Amino acid sequence: MTTETSNVAVENGIAAEGLTSKTLSPAQMAVKRYLQHKGAVISTVLMAIMVIIVVLAPFTTRYGINESIFEAVKGRPNSYLPPRAEAWFGTDSIGRDVYSRMIYSLRVSLIIGLFTAIFSTLVGVAVGAVAGLRGGRFDDLMMRVTDIFLAFPFLVALLIVRSFLGELEFVTVVVGDRSSIRFIILLFVIFGWMGVARLVRGSVIALKEREFIEAARALGASDFRIVTRHLLPNSIGPILVALTSTVVGAIIGEATLSFFGFGPDAGSGKTSLGLLVADAKGGVSAGYWWLVIFPCGLLCIVALCVNFIGDGLRDATDPRLERGN
Repeated sequence: MTTETSNVAVENGIAAEGLTSKTLSPAQMAVKRYLQHKGAVISTVLMAIMVIIVVLAPFTTRYGINESIFEAVKGRPNSYLPPRAEAWFGTDSIGRDVYSRMIYSLRVSLIIGLFTAIFSTLVGVAVGAVAGLRGGRFDDLMMRVTDIFLAFPFLVALLIVRSFLGELEFVTVVVGDRSSIRFIILLFVIFGWMGVARLVRGSVIALKEREFIEAARALGASDFRIVTRHLLPNSIGPILVALTSTVVGAIIGEATLSFFGFGPDAGSGKTSLGLLVADAKGGVSAGYWWLVIFPCGLLCIVALCVNFIGDGLRDATDPRLERGN
């Protein structure tokens, strides 16, 4: 075989290989980039395990949410017991199992974080998309409202709005009183949409003059179709990152409110990570370390996992952040 023939064969082989190679779709490429983020993958596995444990709470807990591990009798108290076989994470002031209460409290905290993030993101996306697309006075008005919300100290504004909404009968009829989980979710939604709105507005302003948007307008596409089919899909990365940040913010915010005594009602048969952290205040000075270490440790693990998942979603949805490029 001559050299020229060999070169032709090699070129044909390369061409054939290129023609038969499988092209990955954008979704497959996003999944591939996400799986390359080790922190996000590990965090996803940990969060999945925690969700399964929470969903199967009747089977994964050892005692009821307000059940003592055994009846206290003279010479055999059940309060403030350190970790042992009967209570893996010890007991609290009235003999309740800290391990079981952590599972129930994680369920409430995840519900607050998830629903706050969903509703806040929906409101923020709607406001940011409309403001960025229309511009003009409406854009100025919405951004000034956002600035007003962001100007006040978060905790002070939260408590003021909490007191105000708690006096409105039509609000409490729908979402319950100040200590209900639905009321707390509503409270965090009111303060959680501004960051998402700013991100979406900036992304829409950057994209709305691009060629593919002009082409859609030339074909007669409505503003709603432009937003839902073109602008928002190209802004999905920042939206997902903002959503995960809102989850963490709501969980930490609930813990802060509970620490100061403004969280869910502890006597309603429910608890949360914030309430467990608040109950641990007296355990710090008394030496009941298990009341502090385990709830605070779980709160930190949840926050870190959600943040790592957000980082992985950011890398997955933005090809410019792909490692090695």
